Amino acid sequence: MLAWYGGMSRPQRNTFWACFWGWALDAMSVQFFAFVIPTLLVLWRMSKAQVGFIGTSALISSAVGGIVAGVLADRIGRVRVLKLTILWFSVFTGLSAFTFTFSTLLITRVLQGVGFGGEWAAGAILIGEAVDNRIRGRAVGSVQAGWPVGYGIAALAYWIVFSTMPEQSAWRVLFALGFLPGFLVLWMSRHVEESAAFHATRQFREKSSFFSTFGLIFSSRMLPRTIMASLMSAGALGGNYTILTWLVTYLRETQGLTVSNTSLYLSVNIFGSFGGYVCMAYLSDLLGRKKTFTLSAAGAVITVLAYTQLHLPPMVSLLLGFPLGFFQSGIISGMGACFTELFPAQIRSSAGGFSYNLGRGIGALVPTGVGLTSVSLGLAPSIGMWAACSYALVFGVAIFLPETRNTELEVHV
Repeated sequence: MLAWYGGMSRPQRNTFWACFWGWALDAMSVQFFAFVIPTLLVLWRMSKAQVGFIGTSALISSAVGGIVAGVLADRIGRVRVLKLTILWFSVFTGLSAFTFTFSTLLITRVLQGVGFGGEWAAGAILIGEAVDNRIRGRAVGSVQAGWPVGYGIAALAYWIVFSTMPEQSAWRVLFALGFLPGFLVLWMSRHVEESAAFHATRQFREKSSFFSTFGLIFSSRMLPRTIMASLMSAGALGGNYTILTWLVTYLRETQGLTVSNTSLYLSVNIFGSFGGYVCMAYLSDLLGRKKTFTLSAAGAVITVLAYTQLHLPPMVSLLLGFPLGFFQSGIISGMGACFTELFPAQIRSSAGGFSYNLGRGIGALVPTGVGLTSVSLGLAPSIGMWAACSYALVFGVAIFLPETRNTELEVHV
């Protein structure tokens, strides 16, 4: 099953691990906020609407950062932008430890989001261009499996820090750990090469500008692909961010779980998420991108409704966390490879970054929607309703999406 990895050259493997750990540490930095929400609700007397506003604001800023980073990756290189975004989100995650008010935390999380959004725009395209088209789904999907690894690291850090320190200081220590991902850039500077596809577009860059590059993604040929990719991203990330933002609070408040039990429930969900990324990456190469998206979306709708709407015994809820994570991540697993194949090299990062991050910006509204409707409907029904609608959008878009499996990457618009 790992023959595809064994067939890669050393530079390809270095690129693989740089993108994998960049994505994993990105996830770790983002999820720290989800873990401190229950603490800040008490210490700072924040409302759920304020929490949702911070989460949504950070995701919207990440959408802007991802769009800008995508165009920059087409202009100055995928690797250079990848390193810059990792340093950026590392610094502002760490600085969140030194905030004292809702307003200052909002600022650091919004700025952290800029780097968070940019990392995918550069990293997903870089690994997609670095590998052969026959293994692209597995390679890019496996890189995306770095997300649950980073989530798991965040959960482990949460358990250790909050179990050994008072909550009044533990949340600051957790955020301070966000400075650590910056050290990955030192290794990348020595071991990661720029993609051949980027070098092949040198003449285009010399004759075009930043804005003309960006404008090409709205050309008559590219616009339908841009719209479908954006809607796909909006549905997938809207549902995903709902679970990532509110699951810890749901378990602590609605289910009344302790820190240790919450970590146990999350670990099952995280293992399911990792399995979803890897398994759907293989299916993406075996069945095709379209079928994998529809299968994942249908499974996600069913499991999220069962998890949040049914009154299940604790053991059943614990076990159901696995398919919940499996399907929500299975959708995202195929997006990097699909977006790489949808667009030509001249605008690949620009178009992929725009589509993914426009969808991120739209999807970012969903956690706020949960916070607002939870006042009248309750937290569990709100999570289920918003997430299911998001995944239903993915199912609909996948029907009309062109199949791109095994296609050679285009160079020219």
